[in-house]
Order: sequence, then structure tokens, then C-alpha cells
Amino acid sequence: MDNRSPDLYFGIQAMGVSMSKLVYLMNGPNINLLGVRQPELYGSTTLEEIEASCTKLAGELGIGLRCFQSNSEGQFVDWIQEARGSAAAIVMNPGAYSHTSIAILDALAAFDGPVIEVHISNIHARETFRRHSYVSQRADAVIAGCGADGYEFGLLRAARLLR
Repeated sequence: MDNRSPDLYFGIQAMGVSMSKLVYLMNGPNINLLGVRQPELYGSTTLEEIEASCTKLAGELGIGLRCFQSNSEGQFVDWIQEARGSAAAIVMNPGAYSHTSIAILDALAAFDGPVIEVHISNIHARETFRRHSYVSQRADAVIAGCGADGYEFGLLRAARLLR
């Protein structure tokens, strides 16, 4: 149960989320460099550590989790299309593709489940070009500026939407 409050933990257990629900946790370009790339901005937590904490939380929530990371926009689109037939929800940090990719937005528009957009930094307090996200136009929730914790918040929100 680590540092989560007992109330949160028992609230999760009472949510009634089935293990048959699968969530795709998708990470875009340069997210593989977490922990070494600009730690003053993105923190020292690695992608592997984020995936491990989210996998543990998914188990507590009674949902499945598949983790993906790619620096390729086309691969991202392929995974979103794959999710149409196998995932109930997507939690994603599209990285810089948030601000540039209409292709990812179009792929998400064909996905029927919840989409939760996660950004480690507060994109609204950064450079002007980062303040717009195409993905946000499809996302059911956007979590920004919560550091690596934002991934767990996104997973919790996805689980709540799936119940």
C-alpha cells in the first residue's frame, strides 16, 4: 500500500474495476530519457520507475496495464489503433507530439474509451508553443505539472472512468 492513504486504497478496492480491463500506458519522444534529461524540469524518476509504480497500482486497482514508449509518431498511431481492439483506456504522455500531431489526434478520435493526457511539467507555464495540445481536444482529462505522480493520477482517473 506504500504511502497512499488507507481511505484512498479502500476506495480503490470498492470501485469494482474488473481485471479484464486493460489500460495502455503510452509515452512519446524523449520520455525514455527521464531521470537524465533536464532533471531540474522533469525530475529524477526514470521511465522504468514510473512503469513499475503504475504496474503496481494497476494491480491494486484490478486492471491490466501495458506500457509503451516510442520516439516515432507512426508507432504511436499504430499503438492507438491497436488499442481500439484490446484496451479499455489510454493514459498517455505524448511528449512533444502533443503540440504537433494531428495524426495522433485523428487516431485518438477513433478510440472509444477514456483517454487521459499526462505531462510531467506544467505545459501551460512553459514556452508559448507548448501551451497548446492537440491531444487535449480528445482527452477526457489532462494532468500537468504533477511530476511523475501525474501518471498514477492518470491511472486512477482511467480506472474511475472504467468502473
